[in-house]
Amino acid sequence: MLLTKKKYSNALKILLILGFGYFFWLMFQITVEYIPLKADVSFLMIKQTEVTDRPEYLPFFYTHVYTSIFVLLFGFFAILRKNFGVQNFHRSVGKAYIFLLLIFSAPAGIYMGLFANGGFFSKTSFVILGCLWWFTTYKAYQLAKQKKFAPHKQWMWRSFALTLSAITLRMWKVIIVYLFHPNPMDVYQIIAWLGWIPNILLIEFLITKKIL
Repeated sequence: MLLTKKKYSNALKILLILGFGYFFWLMFQITVEYIPLKADVSFLMIKQTEVTDRPEYLPFFYTHVYTSIFVLLFGFFAILRKNFGVQNFHRSVGKAYIFLLLIFSAPAGIYMGLFANGGFFSKTSFVILGCLWWFTTYKAYQLAKQKKFAPHKQWMWRSFALTLSAITLRMWKVIIVYLFHPNPMDVYQIIAWLGWIPNILLIEFLITKKIL
């Protein structure tokens, strides 16, 4: 029985790694569209008002995009809690995750949220998301410094659940557009909330049930 559970656990981990690898590759492809610096491709095509009228918008945008891809990768390695044969690997990638997120990714994301498509409801959601993303990560950082590693792990899971909104938001967008063909601005208002609320609710459920 113990051997069977271990096999299932290993199989689940392999599926998790393969699944993350696939979606990370998709996110990486989105990121490289903006390399070298371009202001007229992909998402920025519908943000030309901000690009033209707000000289600070592009620096914030590039900061968010270029750092978030590493935040996503480092966060995944950190939550695996493995060193992969490298001394202090978990601690190092965790520090990199926290540093990039607190200093660059989250603040830039909060700024971008102020100009999100979809009006007031979308803007409110993205700003709340950015603030929660920053707060959960800072809380995890504080607990790690205090060597309270059990609650640190839980707050890191909360932080990473919000990090994954970059993926789940796009998944929901594909599903909603395919099934319902709504107005583009309506899509933004829906996925702005749907991209992260189910994530954090699922993590809270798993933490409550002591699965994580």
